Amino acid sequence: MSKLLIYLYPKCSTCRNAVKWLRANNHEPEIRDIFVEPPTVSELTELVENSGLDLKRFFNVSGDVYREMGLKDKLSEMSREEQIELLSSNGRLIKRPIVTNGESVTLGFKEDQYANVWSG
Repeated sequence: MSKLLIYLYPKCSTCRNAVKWLRANNHEPEIRDIFVEPPTVSELTELVENSGLDLKRFFNVSGDVYREMGLKDKLSEMSREEQIELLSSNGRLIKRPIVTNGESVTLGFKEDQYANVWSG
């Protein structure tokens, strides 16, 4: 089984639930605190590509920093590169948790999605 990496904020209950689920399903993920060590531009680029999701989904739209920066209106005017650069500059802007094994990526925590992607 390939090693999982989870980007999370340790005080986030959703993130803790994700780790608990992964451990209950025989994974011992490498844990990175997204606020202390956010993914780099190249890591984020790879995460977005491997996820198959729209880049906008990686933004924590319910977060204070997102609102304070007024990003709802600004993102559409930014290039993809500028958006990824912005995300990598502040882990508080990134939706969490992000789990990856280098190929598959999940964003957020939904048990059924984890069961589909990370079971066996």
